[in-house]
Amino acid sequence: MEQLSVLYIEDDEVIANATRDGAREHGVAIELAHTGEKGLHRAGSDEFDVIILDRMLPDLDGIEIVSRLRAAGVTVPVLMLSALGRAENRIEGLDAGVDDYMAKPFEPDELLARLRALHRRATNREASALILFGDFECHVKARTVHRAGHHIPLSPKEFNLFKYLIENAGEIVTKDMLLRNVWNLNFDPETNVIEVNINRLRRKLDEGFEKPCLETVRGMGYRLTA
Repeated sequence: MEQLSVLYIEDDEVIANATRDGAREHGVAIELAHTGEKGLHRAGSDEFDVIILDRMLPDLDGIEIVSRLRAAGVTVPVLMLSALGRAENRIEGLDAGVDDYMAKPFEPDELLARLRALHRRATNREASALILFGDFECHVKARTVHRAGHHIPLSPKEFNLFKYLIENAGEIVTKDMLLRNVWNLNFDPETNVIEVNINRLRRKLDEGFEKPCLETVRGMGYRLTA
């Protein structure tokens, strides 16, 4: 089994050490960083397959860390751990650029399974690093989008949303599909988070172009058209 290289940013040394020691038996090598600043510095080194990030750190909030990483172009998958497990907390983390979110306390076996799933998804993304549809270019590794040669600046969540839409271009994507695959939620949080992000994305994609590209299929979902 391929060994995963993981950075774990966690100020609770007891939890961090126990997680590291348990993961070693399963082929997962974990490097620890006990402060947000140290973790932020190490996370930019491009040495890791996945980053585990505690949300509540004494010096830097986990949301700020992942936002700074994504702004700097760091694309390593991030799994956030937090005692704040409500839907709005998870949505906030996922919108900032987190790839998965687990509430504390967590089961070590589930944590390891999620790390491997994140690594598989990242590996698959790199295998198809450029997605073309109509006049769109989606550069997956660089996390950039162009329409007819024009760069469209997207937030981390907007990029994840667009990437899922272009991967299913021409097909209707339902709200449940977006919740599962973009927000990693297996339930409806009963908020308008999808509608808000779709509308924001639509404005950016269509700005300067006459033909709209993101269709709302009433009662069904959304469809990216050429």
